[in-house]
Amino acid sequence: MYCNLCPRNCGVDRTKAKGFCSAPSGVKAARASLHLWEEPPISGKNGSGTVFFSHCNLKCVFCQNYKISDGGFGMETDAHRLSEVFLRLRDLGASNINLVSPTPYTYEIIEALDLCRDKLNIPVVWNTGGYESAETLELLRGYVDIFLPDFKYVTPSFAKKYSNAEDYPLYAAKALEKMLKLAGAEEYGDDGMMKKGVIVRHLILPSHSDESVKVLRFLKESFGADDYSLSLMRQYYPCHRAGEYKEINRKLTTHEFNKVENEARNLGFHGFSQDKGADTSVYTPEFDLFGLDF
Repeated sequence: MYCNLCPRNCGVDRTKAKGFCSAPSGVKAARASLHLWEEPPISGKNGSGTVFFSHCNLKCVFCQNYKISDGGFGMETDAHRLSEVFLRLRDLGASNINLVSPTPYTYEIIEALDLCRDKLNIPVVWNTGGYESAETLELLRGYVDIFLPDFKYVTPSFAKKYSNAEDYPLYAAKALEKMLKLAGAEEYGDDGMMKKGVIVRHLILPSHSDESVKVLRFLKESFGADDYSLSLMRQYYPCHRAGEYKEINRKLTTHEFNKVENEARNLGFHGFSQDKGADTSVYTPEFDLFGLDF
C-alpha cells in the first residue's frame, strides 16, 4: 500500500521504503499507560488511556517527545495486540483511549478498534499535531469521538523553520474544519468528562507571542469560539534541537503568556490554561519503559 495518509503524500510502499515520518508498515508504539496530565475533561481522576505512537509527520525542533517522534524509539506490534492494549487500559479505569501521533497507523488503528469497540465503551481521542489530511480524517468517522489537535502557526515561514512544514497553516485549518464536522458539538457526561467534541491546543513559543495572538485571531475569524475548547499551553522548555535557535532557547515569560491568555479572554474563547509549573520535563513521559508492555 502506498502511503498518502498525511499532507506529505510521500506515496511510498512502507513495506519496502520509509517515507518522511520513517514509520514502518505495521504499528510501532513506545508507551501505553494512564496519563494524568491532559486537559481535565480528558484525564479525569483516573487518567487518560494514552498510547504514544512512534514517528511523526512533523519535525518540530522543540519536540518534547523527540525520543519517539524523531528518534523512532518503540516496539513494533499489530492491530490485534493493539486492541488488547485498548481493553487493558479500559480495565485499568481509563477515561478514554488517547491516541498520540496516530496518523501513520490509521488503518491499523481502525482495524484494532473494529476488534474491540463493542467492548470498549469509552471515548476514543485523536491526539495530533494538526498536520492532517481531511481525507484521512474522514476514515475516522464513527471511530473517533474527540479530536485533540494542535494549531501551532499561521505564518508559513515559522512552520517551515520549526516544523519543516511550510504548508502547515493551510492543512491545519482544513483539518480543524473537518474535525469540527466529524465531532459535532461538545458533549460532557455528568462527571464532567468529555464524551465528544474538539479541544484545540496551542503551545506558546518564547519570542513568538505575536504569532500566538495571530493564531487566536485566525481561529476566531475562521471557526468562531463557541463550538470547541481552546487549550493554551505554557509547558514549553528548550529541548531536542531548540538550542540551535537562540530565540526559543529559553522558557516562556509570564508576560508573554499573560499577553496571549488575555487575548484569548478578549476574543471570547472558553477552555483551559496551563499553570506555570508545567514548563518542566517532569511532565514528559519516560520512553525507556513500555507501560503496558507491547
